[in-house]
Parts: sequence; structure tokens; C-alpha cells
Amino acid sequence: MIIVMKPQADKRDVEHIVHMIEEKGLTAHLSEGSEVTIIGVVGDKSRLSASNLEIASGVDKIIPVTESYKLANRKFHPEPTIVSVGATEIGPNNLTIMSGPCAIESEEQLLATARAVKAAGANILRGGAYKPRTSPYSFQGLEEEGLRYMKTAREETGMAVVCEVTSAKAIEAAVKYVDMLQIGARNMQNFELLKEAGKTGLPVLLKRGLSSTIDEWLNAAEYIIAEGNYNVVLCERGIRTYETATRNTLDLSAVPVIRAKSHLPIIVDPSHATGVRAYVAPLAKAAVAAGADGLMIETHPCPERALSDGPQSLTFDQFQELCTELRPYAALAGRTF
Repeated sequence: MIIVMKPQADKRDVEHIVHMIEEKGLTAHLSEGSEVTIIGVVGDKSRLSASNLEIASGVDKIIPVTESYKLANRKFHPEPTIVSVGATEIGPNNLTIMSGPCAIESEEQLLATARAVKAAGANILRGGAYKPRTSPYSFQGLEEEGLRYMKTAREETGMAVVCEVTSAKAIEAAVKYVDMLQIGARNMQNFELLKEAGKTGLPVLLKRGLSSTIDEWLNAAEYIIAEGNYNVVLCERGIRTYETATRNTLDLSAVPVIRAKSHLPIIVDPSHATGVRAYVAPLAKAAVAAGADGLMIETHPCPERALSDGPQSLTFDQFQELCTELRPYAALAGRTF
């Protein structure tokens, strides 16, 4: 349920409504706009009398919320959320570019990549220290050693860094080194992991699950926000369909759908969506045109030698070229890049 206050409602009116909600054992979430204050109610609404609330001083109207996700819902929070990661703001006015290798292989590899992607225009360095792989025999990442390399890259370049975490133990290590935690597609519904990530207070990048619906994705975000952490960025990275021409099928319709349903920023990962280097640039441009708040693009000094996802990784020159080509698209979308 959402309680919309009248424009002329004063602080005492709002506090009275919040008290009525909390004395019934429910939780009130305030969203204060420039003109109107909205109070979201989370919990068993049967404990409240909607008719009594409607006649309370300062209340304009009550709107039922049928979706199971509340805190991630745009109805609860009409204004778009801007998530700060280091000096970068992810939100409606900017085009944020996250780039780096799928897997951190060495300090030299990561530092070379960080320098190159920053020079091209990237805002945030991505790198995998923990790699959940389909095969148990594939490279699983350098773990905390890789995290230390990320910290070194941040200190040298000034870029914020984001790394995937796969367990509570990985979170415990990562919070010492990174600016943003990533929950990968395979862990989107690992609810205990989502809770632990939410408790850190760090921004969380939540990738869409391999075959997840948008409502399932937003409910996963709800787990993080329910821990008091609204700093969630969604990432569309393709879903499994019957098509085999690409690794996954990039669902660009998810961008406007999320923007209609949720206040959270959404970025697109065309690298994991396609698995093919040649398709990354056109889909990156399409994502910007569709309204994405940013992109995550894999880059590697020597893709043919990459320990993970070389076929989809751009070379430094290709990434530079893509960033140059993206600038007019960003300008048309009204975004700074």
C-alpha cells in the first residue's frame, strides 16, 4: 500500500501517519519529493484500516500495490534512484561505462587494462576475482589476490572498482578492497547472499538470472533493499532462449520495462549477452538508445590468451573505438559521457 500525502501536508501529518503504521507492527518508508511525500507500507496490511488512514489529516489518497516487490517499486519511490560508486553517479543524466577483464589474471594485466579503459572513457573498472564457472575445471579466479590487484588499480587510476562475489566469505574479503559488489546471474536468487550483500551498505550490481522474469529479478533486488541498502543497480545480461546464434538473448525490452516498474538504475552487458566480440558494439549502441543508464563491456590486453571469455572481449583499440562511437548516442539520449 502507498499513502500519498497532500502537497500542503506538514511534518506533523506525516509523523502521525508513520506512527499509525508502526504501532501496528508495520514498516513505513518515506519518499519525499519536491511537492509530494509518499509513504510506503511494508508488512501485513490487514492490520491497518485503510478507511481510517484515508480520513487522516494530510492524506490525499491510498494506492494498493499488487506487485510482491515494494521497495524496488517505482510506485513507492517515483523519483529515479542515483547510485554513487566512488566519484561516479549511475542514474538518468549520465552514461556509466564499466569495463575490464572477465577474470583478473595478474597485476600487470589488470593495471594495463585499467589504464587503457580509463583513457578511453570508462568510469568503473570491472574484474573477476571469484569466477563461478560452468565447469569445475575452468579457471576459478585469483580470489583475494585478485582483489588486492583491484585496490592497486584504484589507487593508481582513481577509478572505482567492482567485483563479483559468490559467497559470504567472498563478501567478507571484497569489502576491504572494492567500491561495489556484483551478484552474478547464477546467484541472482541466492537469497542469503543477497541479504549479506545488502548488509554491507556497499552499492550492489545485480545481474539478471539466466532464465529469470523481470518480476523475479526485482524481487531479488528487494532482498538487498530490505536490508536498508537502496544502492542497487540492475544489469541486463541476456537470458536463455531457444536461439543458439548467441550465448544468450539480450532482452533490450527489459530496459524500458524496468524504467517503468522500478526507480533503480539499469545497465546492459552486451558482452555476456552475446559471447561474440563482433556483436558487442551494435548492441551497446542499441542499449543506450533504449535508455540504459550504463554499459558493462569486457576488455582484455590479449583476448586470444584470456583465461575466461576471450571471444567476447574487446581489445584496447576496439574499446577506444566503441567509446568514440557511443558519444553521439549518449548525447542524443541526453546523457553525459
